[in-house]
Order: sequence, then C-alpha cells, then structure tokens
Amino acid sequence: MRLEPSLRHRKALQIRDRKGAGRFSPFAHMIRFRRLSMPEAPWEQLDAMPDRAIYQTRAWIEFVSEAQGGEPVVAQIREETSQDSRILGYFSGVLIRKAGVPILGSPFPGWTTPYIGFNLLPGVSRSMVLPAFAEWAFGSLGCWHFEICDQSFSEEDAAGLGLHRGYYETGCTDLALSEDQLFANMTSACRRCIRKAEKSGVQIEEANDDAFAGEYYEQLKDVFAKQGRTPTYGVERVRLLMKHLLPTGNLLVVRARSPEGLSIGTGIYPGFNGCAEMWGNASWRAHQIWRPNESLHWYAMRYWKKRGVKTFDWGGGVGYKEKFGMEVVRIPAFYRSRMRWISAVRDAARLLYYKSRPLVARLQWNRQA
Repeated sequence: MRLEPSLRHRKALQIRDRKGAGRFSPFAHMIRFRRLSMPEAPWEQLDAMPDRAIYQTRAWIEFVSEAQGGEPVVAQIREETSQDSRILGYFSGVLIRKAGVPILGSPFPGWTTPYIGFNLLPGVSRSMVLPAFAEWAFGSLGCWHFEICDQSFSEEDAAGLGLHRGYYETGCTDLALSEDQLFANMTSACRRCIRKAEKSGVQIEEANDDAFAGEYYEQLKDVFAKQGRTPTYGVERVRLLMKHLLPTGNLLVVRARSPEGLSIGTGIYPGFNGCAEMWGNASWRAHQIWRPNESLHWYAMRYWKKRGVKTFDWGGGVGYKEKFGMEVVRIPAFYRSRMRWISAVRDAARLLYYKSRPLVARLQWNRQA
C-alpha cells in the first residue's frame, strides 16, 4: 500500500470551506492524532528519536508553557486501516490564548524557540501527516489558529494544503570539523578578536548561580539601548529557562570576565542530540574592547564539540555571525487560521512588531497559499 499521496492526489482531495479553514481528504482521516498527558508520553523513547531537537524535550516544552501561560501538547500520531494500526510518530507544541483566541504554537513567534514540530519514524514524511494535523488542530483540539516550524520541513511538505508559508533563516556551523579547521573558517578579524581576548587575560567561566539571569539581562538591556530599544522578553524568561534546562545537563551558561575580574559578557547555549544553539548573548558596550562575545561563542563551540555535538546553530538572523564561518539555512514554517481575519491580524501585528524592533532575529514570513 502506498502511504504517501501524490501532490495531485492531495490537491484533488482537499476541500476548502467558506472561512478558509479547509477540510481535508479521507486520506487524512486514516491518520489519527491522540493527545497524551505529560506523564503518559514516552519521554525516553522520544528523546532517542534521530530527529529529536532540544525544543521538543519535556524540559523545553514545560519551560515554554510556564513562560507563556500555556498548556503543553504532546500527541501520538497513528495510521489506522481496516487491517492494521501503527505509530507514525509524535507531535509537540503549546496551546495558548491571545485575546481569547485558542492558538496552537509549535512554536509561536516571540517564544525564543525557533522550531518544534514533529518527530517521525524513518520512512514517514512530513507531507503525509500535515493534512491530518491541520484537521486535528481545528477539530478535536479546538484551535482557531496554528503555527508550525519543524527543522526537517521542506517547501514541498505543505504543497496543496492551503497553508501560509514563511521561513526561519539561521546559520549553521559543522562541528564535525577539527578545531583548527573551525578556527581557520572564521574571518581573520574574528580570529584576531579571539586571540586578543586570550592574550589580554579575558576568562570564560561556566555559571549556574542565581545571579546569572539578572546579570545577563542587564547586559542585554544595554545591547538594545544602543538603538533606543528594550529587550523582547523579560528577565523572568531567562530564570525559567535555567530552572527547567540546567538540571538536564542540556544547557551551557557562561560569562566572560575582564582581566580585572569584572563580568563583561554572558552567553546561553542549549544543546541536545547532535545540535547546539546560541540562544542568547549580551555584553556591556563599555567593555567590548576586550572582545568577550567572540570568546564566549568560541568557548561554546568547543564545549559542545567535545560532547559529540555535530551542528552549531547560530539562532536566527545571520548578519555579524557570518564571520564565524557558517552555512546559511532557510527552514520553511507554516501557519493557518480557521477564519481569514485572524491571519490578517496576525500578519499586520507581526509586520508592525518587526518594524519597531530591528535587533530581533527575524522569522521572514512570506504570506503564500
């Protein structure tokens, strides 16, 4: 039996309703989503899946849920036929409400979480489960809007499903290379900054103390103040991140100290299952002559490399990060609303938000059906 329908087949089976929510084919009804309670979810089995990311772990989902005042959502995906039933994979996300509108984010803009999405068994494609996902989100889950970005998505995965598409753009460094090669791939100016910091006596230290969150956040405010802005999230989010992730061993938090022992820069780097990310970085402008940022990133790259991580994700936005040597990656993301006015409001709000906050690493949404 051929499980994955052709593009022509999916287009033929799709039926749009007047409000633009869409109803999907009988093929989608062969695939079932069943929501699991947090204790019910097979966490060890999930974390062993090859496409598992840090943002899909229990600790991260609980962090986002607490930070956003939402409900964690974990669902088992099954294919059911008259003869058989089998597990295809799992979905993770968080259910929130905005102005009373129920929204399923996997993830949602502003969560400082680039992607969540699916974990699927080998041989199961994203295009196979997306139609049933949309029907489940609007149906039994009762959402009016959903957004989903999966690090394994391709543009073709949602073809013919009437979903709007955007992109998450980031840069990735291959940590499988030797340290010498990683250093050589940086620009000469970047290498000079790292050498200068080392020769000047800048020290990088790992931190797990309660003072770190406030220290990082004060430096972050100074970064944003350079352009007359304020950070896009509060210090409580940093505290919650440390509360949920530090006990797992999947979070590196580090500070840079000047030759005089002053804390002049900080960095936050989660890592899991072969991939680490630069989640946050800040430093005092008055002490940037010591080049703490470059030293923090280089420390984090080597730290995760020693632990078997193969990819370093620079966390959205490219710009100045290109000097570290990276490959630019664009990951498709999809969203849809039950009523068209919700998508219109969402797009207008997002455009206004990014016009007012140029420092934010942007998700580049192109509204396309």
